[in-house]
Amino acid sequence: MSKPFDYSKWDNIELSDDEDDVHPNIERESWFRMKHRSRVEREEKEENEKKKIKKEMNKSNVRIEEIERFLKKISVSSNDGDSDSDDELEDVDGLKVELEDLQKQNAARQKKLDDMEKNKKWNVDNMCHVVEERTIINPKASETKFTPTGFAIADDDDDGDKASSTTDSKTTPEPAAAASPSETKPAAADAKKTAPKPTPSSTQKPSGAAKPTPTTHGPKTFQPPAPKDAILSYSDFVDKHANTLEEWMTIKSLDKCKDFLLLHGTTLLQENATNYLLLASLEDEMNGYHEKMKLTCRQSQILTNIAELAKSLKSHPGNVILPFFARIEKKEFYDGFMDGVNMFIEKIKVRAVEKKKEMDAQRRAEEEEEGEAVDLATIPKEERLGPGGLDPVEVFESLPESMQTAFESRDVENLKRALIGMPPAEAEYHMKRCVDCGLWNEG
Repeated sequence: MSKPFDYSKWDNIELSDDEDDVHPNIERESWFRMKHRSRVEREEKEENEKKKIKKEMNKSNVRIEEIERFLKKISVSSNDGDSDSDDELEDVDGLKVELEDLQKQNAARQKKLDDMEKNKKWNVDNMCHVVEERTIINPKASETKFTPTGFAIADDDDDGDKASSTTDSKTTPEPAAAASPSETKPAAADAKKTAPKPTPSSTQKPSGAAKPTPTTHGPKTFQPPAPKDAILSYSDFVDKHANTLEEWMTIKSLDKCKDFLLLHGTTLLQENATNYLLLASLEDEMNGYHEKMKLTCRQSQILTNIAELAKSLKSHPGNVILPFFARIEKKEFYDGFMDGVNMFIEKIKVRAVEKKKEMDAQRRAEEEEEGEAVDLATIPKEERLGPGGLDPVEVFESLPESMQTAFESRDVENLKRALIGMPPAEAEYHMKRCVDCGLWNEG
């Protein structure tokens, strides 16, 4: 059986906690310095004493070697038959006595050294020593993995979410008026997105995100390799990470948000992710999903605030995830954060109304260019009212069938014949309503 390990050398460990026993009238830091200085002075004294003992032992060992050589020489000569004088014999006896004394003194000195080593006080300064020391330099230490605005840059080996080409995604963004409340720079909210137009008879909920259009690739041409820190284009980013983004938009708990960011922060803290959430919140508001829009706005502001905090600290946004969530655990910071979220929600609402008007105007202009009739039922009622304040749709439905046919065919002669066939009062009543709603222009 192997010999058990001797742990007795660790019985005399001086812990730093021993220095906590300080009198209240003594300054704590001064007490620590005094205790440390006393320990250092004691160790220096013990070390000097060891050196002195070892020096004396070395001198004794030198003398012992000389005596042993002399005694050996005398022993050889006596074996050869040479007669020794009385003086030489006395010298031999004296040398033997001196040799025994030196050996006893060295044994005593060695015992003292062993006792000193056994009873040595161990502390943090002398308990361990460096066996090997080396410095490893990271060749990528000078590379920054974040943009000047505080957003993350994708890693080269980031495979992302394996989203197929049919995954729901937002289309390429353009600058928009809706911006983060803390930084009112133009955001990418004016994307060329299409939202279903509300109609008076429509009860079906509009669809969510638009499907990406498959692209066709021509003959392959040589392209220079992209730099390592190149940021993915918006469409490529969405195709790659749409699943992660959609999952992030549904998380309500802040604790789960923190855990999800720690797991997918490299993806979510990129600027394209913020653009995606901005477009998603705008589209949800345009389609009538107000509660979903509010949650998406909060998720977007979490990412924006983390990026702004990273920008102020000049650090990677992944390094400030925990500090950000620790900060908003305090009521005053959380209230300030929610005020910013509410401001962002109001901006999204305003932008959604403006965007609808822009899309309606663009659609009407395209229809007019193509020479097609405008379906008045697709235009909001407050926008289609005529100069007299009447709704052309309601007026048209109240007209006699002969007048409706004349207006649909844009045939003035048919309209005249229809009016002649009516009593004058009725014809005047219908024509006045047509003028007030904008179906007919006088003159």
